[in-house]
Amino acid sequence: MLREPRPVRETGPVNPPDRHSAEAADRYTAVAVASAAVVIGRYSSSFSLATRLTPRRVRPDITSIYALVRVADEVVDGACPEPAAQLDALECETETALGCGFSTNLVVHAFANTARRTGFGTELTRPFFASMRTDLTVAAHTEASLSDYIHGSAEAVGLMCLRSYLYGVAPQDYAGLAPGACALGSAFQKINFLRDLADDEHRLGRSYLPGADPSSLTSERFAALITDAEADLRIGIANIAGLPADVRPGVYAASDVYAELLRRLAVAGVDGVRAGRIRVPAARKLVVVARHVRTAVVARPSRYIPG
Repeated sequence: MLREPRPVRETGPVNPPDRHSAEAADRYTAVAVASAAVVIGRYSSSFSLATRLTPRRVRPDITSIYALVRVADEVVDGACPEPAAQLDALECETETALGCGFSTNLVVHAFANTARRTGFGTELTRPFFASMRTDLTVAAHTEASLSDYIHGSAEAVGLMCLRSYLYGVAPQDYAGLAPGACALGSAFQKINFLRDLADDEHRLGRSYLPGADPSSLTSERFAALITDAEADLRIGIANIAGLPADVRPGVYAASDVYAELLRRLAVAGVDGVRAGRIRVPAARKLVVVARHVRTAVVARPSRYIPG
């Protein structure tokens, strides 16, 4: 007797098992953070030195933040062809990772992990990338455009760091400490502009500080720029005491190094800045930073900015 053929059962597409595991994700993130540390170590010895005074709970986050900042900076400073397209792609990848928590770009992944965990997102990354983009389009800043540039390139980064400092300890203090973080970031950026005045003009074709063209910069204008940076630095340093005790030594150390650089710029004057990049020698940086090793949890005013 012939049998009826069995009906074919529709099974639909076969879905592979979800092989995602917390252990694998943690291992990937650890490698991403280690990669970020390599970027910082190769590009900024001063930063690596200062981060040694930051607590272990914070160090990976600060490293991850500054690694992405450094990559973006290198993109706009000539490390690649078609920098505008590359910067757009980096921002797009960063925003995607902020949303999903993963990137095949290890530096982006490390950054997104920090941002998602500590509580910041596109409200800080978009101003940052906007400032980086102006490095490709603006040759000479006005006072208004400089203010916007400093907000994105320095103040926003300071606020990212502040989120990391407060995470798991005192996140409720963010609003009160944000102005000081912005002032410190602004001071650091202005001091960088003064240090790199000739290099920015001659190598990159940029003039960040209005009225500070190296060829026509007057002593009076230079003194005013020094005073302006010092004012921001005073405000920023005064607010460090409000940070969690374990992060103060690293922030004080970075502030003291910048204060020492500002002092050397003031001594060098216009002629010295025109002649080349003013630096704080490595041995002097070690002396400055070493002062904070013994006072790892003690908040106190900067030695270099008189009260």
